[in-house]
Amino acid sequence: MSIHHREHHRTEKIGWLRAAVLGANDGLISTACLIIGVAAANTSYHEILVAGIAALVAGAMSMAAGEYVSVSSQADNEQAELDIERKELEHDRPNEVNELTQIYIHRGVKPPLARQVAEQLMDHDALGAHARDEIGIMDITRARPLQAAISSAISFTLGAILPLLVAALAYREHIISIVYVAALIFLALLGGVAAHIGGARIMVGIWRVMFWGALAMAISAGLGHLTGVMV
Repeated sequence: MSIHHREHHRTEKIGWLRAAVLGANDGLISTACLIIGVAAANTSYHEILVAGIAALVAGAMSMAAGEYVSVSSQADNEQAELDIERKELEHDRPNEVNELTQIYIHRGVKPPLARQVAEQLMDHDALGAHARDEIGIMDITRARPLQAAISSAISFTLGAILPLLVAALAYREHIISIVYVAALIFLALLGGVAAHIGGARIMVGIWRVMFWGALAMAISAGLGHLTGVMV
């Protein structure tokens, strides 16, 4: 009786995880920094909330557009590489067999078997074999612009909503300290979850994101206070 064993590797999650973590971190930190900076400038409660909402909307759209353009460029590059490989397969298949054979030999496969594997893989899917083993393009890591854009926009929004809700529920005189502490807690949770999913050390992920978040908010508070004094 054969037992089908499927291993679950974190590589399959790298694409969406990167976009999701980047978006949530950006949403949380940038919105919290803006709220704290605006509040430190002695603005009204209403103006603080308007600034926070504007940051959420603008940031989500910016993240989506930026991620779409960036990943589209990667997708274009992958497609160009595949087009080149497709033409080479059409015009010089024997040399392409040799290329694939040499790749397997360098990986430790004996020459006769390496050539046999190369020929069989090319008979099955020549372009797929070369894309994976020669160029390094695999289906689980291929660029998906729309997926990346949507993921970034949603994750940014979810991250930005957290400090915005805290600000909406806090008293004006305590808004800076409450948003600051709440943002650090949210960042710790986000850093821990991201580290766990990615297989990294959880405490390292937590302290790394908390340090940079705390620094960014402190600088924002200082600049906001300085602006409020000067105006």
